[in-house]
Amino acid sequence: MTLAPRPEQQRLIELSAADLRPRLDEALELYVAAMDYPPDTVRQRAPMWLAHMMREGWRCVVALDENEALAGISYGYRGAAGQWWHEQVRRGLTARTDAEPSTVDEWMRDYFELTELHVRPDAQARGLGEALLRRLVGTVDSERVLLSTPEGPTRAWKLYRRLGFQDVLRHYQFTGDPRPFAVLGRVLPIEANPVATTD
Repeated sequence: MTLAPRPEQQRLIELSAADLRPRLDEALELYVAAMDYPPDTVRQRAPMWLAHMMREGWRCVVALDENEALAGISYGYRGAAGQWWHEQVRRGLTARTDAEPSTVDEWMRDYFELTELHVRPDAQARGLGEALLRRLVGTVDSERVLLSTPEGPTRAWKLYRRLGFQDVLRHYQFTGDPRPFAVLGRVLPIEANPVATTD
């Protein structure tokens, strides 16, 4: 198997919604491969991704390999009341007895939701995820960035800890998904050498 080029040999570019729509199937196939989901997940996720593209502050950064194929994709948008993820996280935080109302408001007031960050399996463990994340959030004007990721010792988890993401909500079950998730966040911007957090 031939390894994908290192991040510095790949081209990171920002795509508009109009740019991504014609490549949506390719992007979703990358997502399914990276997450090891069943192939029919592509059809299930397409309407959601299309709806996300319409949200305020939506941004997308992709990595293209030497053949102009997608090697990685990241996107997100400004979080706001009424959005499914926002309401789920707020409910989870409010339900925790140790969460002060001021803490909930602080995290949920002005944030960029890092919705998707995926790297093609043959391009993983080479720094591309970090490059995509930094480029995606590098120019957003929100105070914070929030994300959710399945609990467990994954490459994604290690990346977020290395970049200084801290616990916001742990072992939370989103409606319709039996897996426990962690909601992680940090203040923006992400400096060149952030102080890593420990688990």
